[in-house]
Amino acid sequence: MASTQTLTHDPSQNHLLAALSAEALARIAPQLELVAMPLGEVLYESGGQLQHVYFPTTAIISLHYIMENGASAEISGVGNEGVLGISLFMGGNTTPSRAAVYTGGYGYRLKARLMLEEFNRADMMMRLMLRYTQALITQMSQTAVCNRHHSVEQQLCRWLLLTLDRMPTNELTMTQELIASMLGVRREGITETAGNLQRLGLISYRRGHITVLNRSGLESYACECYLVVKKEFHRLLNDTGDINKATSKHGFQ
Repeated sequence: MASTQTLTHDPSQNHLLAALSAEALARIAPQLELVAMPLGEVLYESGGQLQHVYFPTTAIISLHYIMENGASAEISGVGNEGVLGISLFMGGNTTPSRAAVYTGGYGYRLKARLMLEEFNRADMMMRLMLRYTQALITQMSQTAVCNRHHSVEQQLCRWLLLTLDRMPTNELTMTQELIASMLGVRREGITETAGNLQRLGLISYRRGHITVLNRSGLESYACECYLVVKKEFHRLLNDTGDINKATSKHGFQ
């Protein structure tokens, strides 16, 4: 089993870990623990103390805000582009949201204490995490605007595209109930919208499985929110050269 994991899994499958300098990665690599993240697993509850941060590789995690009456909606998603647990290095170690896995897979976790030690070095890890946090805030803000002003069809297209960006295939294992919970809408609205997208030849849907058949067509039906989020992540996280220059300029070791 160990040899299979060594061949199959690598920290560089997470974009943030891949963007670290060799020195920064070498400091934390021995402490990165490969963990399975099965569908539905709750990584932390609202108000819980953060014991670890998580760097997903093939899993996707949803941050949900749950109301007193039990209703909920996704406020952001975290996949291989990011890290779960930003509140740890933003001045607190609890969060009002719930984190649960909605696409099963794997990721790496790092003890909170070790993450803070690396962050407080004030070098590349700090700058990379702050850029990621800015991109995540953009995702949260755009999700709030989208849920308020755009149609269920536009919201579903946006959500499907953002999910696809974190996956190696165009197939999603996802029930309509789960999607409705993510978007904070009625299941009947998702059923009708998925049916419309299927009739247009954009997706194929059978119980619990969605296959995207025409990605460009799906993009044409999505609102501008998808590209706003995608461009901001690209702008902030793809040019690690800028982060290295800033680190060098300020003399951080």
